[in-house]
Amino acid sequence: MKTTFPTHPLRRASDLDPLLEAIGEARVVLLGEASHGTSEFYTWRTALTKLLIQEKGFQFMAVEGDWPDCFEVNAAIKHNTPTHAPASSVLSTFNRWPTWMWGNWEIVALVEWLREHNQALADDKQIGFYGLDVYSLWESLQEILHYVEKQGDGAVQAAHKAFRCFEPYSEDPQEYAQAVAFVSEDCEDEVTEMLRALRRQVRDLPPGGLRAQEQKFNAEQNALVAVNAERYYRAMIRGGAASWNVRDQHMMETLTRLLDLHGPNSKAIIWEHNTHIGDARYTDMRDDQMVNVGQLAREAYGRDNVFAVGFGTYQGTVVAGKKWGATPEVMTVPEARRSSWEHMLHQQLKGDNALLFSEELRGHPLLAHSVGHRAIGVVYRPEFEQFGNYVPTQIPERYDAFMFFDQTRALHALPTEADTHTPPDLYPWNY
Repeated sequence: MKTTFPTHPLRRASDLDPLLEAIGEARVVLLGEASHGTSEFYTWRTALTKLLIQEKGFQFMAVEGDWPDCFEVNAAIKHNTPTHAPASSVLSTFNRWPTWMWGNWEIVALVEWLREHNQALADDKQIGFYGLDVYSLWESLQEILHYVEKQGDGAVQAAHKAFRCFEPYSEDPQEYAQAVAFVSEDCEDEVTEMLRALRRQVRDLPPGGLRAQEQKFNAEQNALVAVNAERYYRAMIRGGAASWNVRDQHMMETLTRLLDLHGPNSKAIIWEHNTHIGDARYTDMRDDQMVNVGQLAREAYGRDNVFAVGFGTYQGTVVAGKKWGATPEVMTVPEARRSSWEHMLHQQLKGDNALLFSEELRGHPLLAHSVGHRAIGVVYRPEFEQFGNYVPTQIPERYDAFMFFDQTRALHALPTEADTHTPPDLYPWNY
């Protein structure tokens, strides 16, 4: 049986040229990662992101991060803030566990580059940085209160009513979810009415330029986060796939809204875990009736307009926690499990890195059925990896391309002290 795969070298930035050509005119480029704590995944995504911005005119990137925190970064790289704080200081806003996902030196370098790149651009041409995630219930409520009180009438009453509904739960989403999961008294109506009121208020404001539109978008997005976060936390307590689907559907809704904000010809770069960007229909997620951004984006925009790049490693080190909320540490990533996708690539490449394209992999006998594909979350126990951490995957269909790094290193986390309000444990889906 044929045991080798068609591969392309991956040693320097110029080796990304074939990938740029394959991306072509795609409107949405999804860049994955097999863990949230591997340096090479961040640095190579950065290299590709720069090329997509410079050579293909992509207008913004959106990441697996909370909306309020990422919008502060967006403001900083667009010079909306009065002081030129160093990027490491700007990223201290990511102080909720897992802090290292966006609070790291690899992202510092990217943020500094984005800020410098934007300096020469008009307001409506500057590159944006946004968050897709749904966890920031309390932070988004607080942002809404600040906005409506500044604007005056309109949504003030609805915003205060929603905030008061959540106050008894001490800014703890798990306490809220446990209290309302199986009773009729919850805050769903309050946050839904707040969103309606805010949309009415925003609709009546003068249009303004892109920056003014972005500020109105920010207010409405925080209200949308509150609505979907309330749904997410209730669903999470009940178990099953529902909470995962609420989360990824929110991410997709946010992506669609961002593309609409930036215009009909806008292009987006997405940074998320492989588990979000690789089409769920070609993994065992489908058996659990789970959807993800990769699937939803292909369905919404067509496969030719969405290009997904998966990432993987054979062995090395990674930053993760041994349990939810634990102190992050550098852990050893053992050799990949035999017969896994990563193990097969290691055997063929003998220590080299490689770029692979799905159109060249289709029809390969070893990939005719699903193979195990490594996935490391923010919670990781290397000693148990042989019994889990591998997602059965139809590689040529889940992604459009794949970037393999044989030996990888842990990313370099900033010394950010985690906030005490850690979101609820998402295990086993801590991606």
